[in-house]
Formats: sequence, structure tokens, C-alpha cells
Amino acid sequence: MLVLVAPGQGAQTPGFLTPWLDLPGAADRLAAWSDAIGLDLAHYGTQADADAIRDTAVAQPLLVAAGLLSAQALGDITPGAVAGHSVGEITAAAYAGVIGEDAALGFVRTRGLAMADAAAVTETGMAALLGGAPEVTVPHLEKLGLTPANVNGAGQIVAAGTLEQLAALQEDKPEGVRKVVALKVAGAFHTEHMAPAVAALEEAAKGLTVADPRLTYVSNRDGEPVADGTEVIARLVGQVANPVRWDLCMETFKEMGVTALIEVCPGGTLTGLAKRALPGVKTLAVKTPDDLDAARALVAEHS
Repeated sequence: MLVLVAPGQGAQTPGFLTPWLDLPGAADRLAAWSDAIGLDLAHYGTQADADAIRDTAVAQPLLVAAGLLSAQALGDITPGAVAGHSVGEITAAAYAGVIGEDAALGFVRTRGLAMADAAAVTETGMAALLGGAPEVTVPHLEKLGLTPANVNGAGQIVAAGTLEQLAALQEDKPEGVRKVVALKVAGAFHTEHMAPAVAALEEAAKGLTVADPRLTYVSNRDGEPVADGTEVIARLVGQVANPVRWDLCMETFKEMGVTALIEVCPGGTLTGLAKRALPGVKTLAVKTPDDLDAARALVAEHS
């Protein structure tokens, strides 16, 4: 059984879209999306530097566009399940047919702008904690006023909060945590600091045409499959201010009997977690079109 997954913010790197624009029709699709949302995706995906694509309002549409381009390039496949980490859930929702691709780009543009506005209110950030046990780490974070914003499994939790709270964490690590790594994101995503963005997404969601997913859609709120399209959208709205439970998604993959996992562009983060948390599951990160042949072979073997 094959699962197709889409990464979240932080996976982007300068120039990562460059080789994808050589695929037939890719440049035209990107240009149409750019016109629709008022953002030059080709420029940001090929020429912009790391600081420019770190901007939340840029990074999020860029990631969804890249995910959809690379997923389409895999061909007509039917994975056993789809899921996404944070903004990657919008990619997964579009791939599963809950909303159209154009609508997904419009929705994620609203999401990125609203989250950027929310992040500008207070200086906040996120940091990954490597090692340690959740039952020790989570209470420690809460004691410092931080939120366990991403519980990723495989020994990784991402904390989010103010810069002062994150500085205190560097000085007072939870027992068992080897390292605390600041993430290249512009705010405390998936926390109460993002609450203002929820209202903007609620309004944007009213204009969406929604269908039930045509594939098994695994939600990162609790790792549960969601079969109702309206519920998928409600979860997409609420997740900006609530933690991502990728650990529970991987538990669901295990229960489903998943044997292979493909991560769409810009792949790498989720396959890395799967290698540690899902032993025996074959993984492949789609980074460039050069990875497509290997991905199709994995599809043929496991879907």
C-alpha cells in the first residue's frame, strides 16, 4: 500500500522549482496560478534567495504549487492514502479532489498572508527538539510557556512561542533532548499566536466548492481518516492555530499496512521521519524530475 505525502513550510530551498519548469505544461500552469493569486511563483521558485522564500506569504503558495506540479508529473496514480504536514494538507486536499487546484492556490495565498499578518503582531518563532521522550518534553515546554506545535514522531517535537521563550528553552532543555535547532520560519505557527488567521480562513472557506475526498485523506489534527469534504476544510481552517500531530498520521499509516511512502516536491523532511518511525516502509523523496522514474517504479510495486 502506497501513501503520498506533502511537506510543510521550511522544506523550500532557493531555486528548487527550476528543473520542474522544463516539464511540458509546467511553466504555463505556474504562470496561470501566479496571475490568479498575484504572486510570481516562477520568480520565487527559481531566482529568489533564501530570505525571500522564507516569507510566509511566499513560501506557502510556493510549496502547494510545487507539490501539485510534482504529483501530476507522477502520472495517473491511485495511492492508498494521502496526507500533508501543515500547509501540505492543502496540497493533499487538492490532490484528493476536495477542492480544485486553482482554489487551493487561492486558499493558501490567503492563509500565507493571514499568518504573516498574525506573526507580525509579536516576535515569535519555532525550534525543533531532537531526542527526548514526549511525556517529558511536552510538560517542560508548557512550563516555559511554549506550545508543542508539531509532534512529529521519530524523536522530534517542534516548540513554538515568543523569542524570549525560545531563548529560555536553549538555556533549559528538557531531559533527554540532545539539541534545539531554530527553524527558518517567520512565526509561531500552530499556536494561539495564529488565532487571527483563523477568521480570515473561515471567510475564505465560504467561497470554496467542496467535494468529498476521492482518496483516503489522513488529517494531521489527530491522524484520523476524514471522508467528508466539509470536515476536511474545517480542519484546514482550524489547523493554523492548533498543533500538527504527524506522529499520529504515521501511526495510522502503520495500522493501514502502508508499505511505501512518496513525498512530493520539495521532498525530504517527511521521508526522513518515516525512515526512523516506520521501519520496513520504502520511502522516496521527490526533489527533482530526475526522481520521477524511481517514484513511478515504487508506485507500480506498491499501489
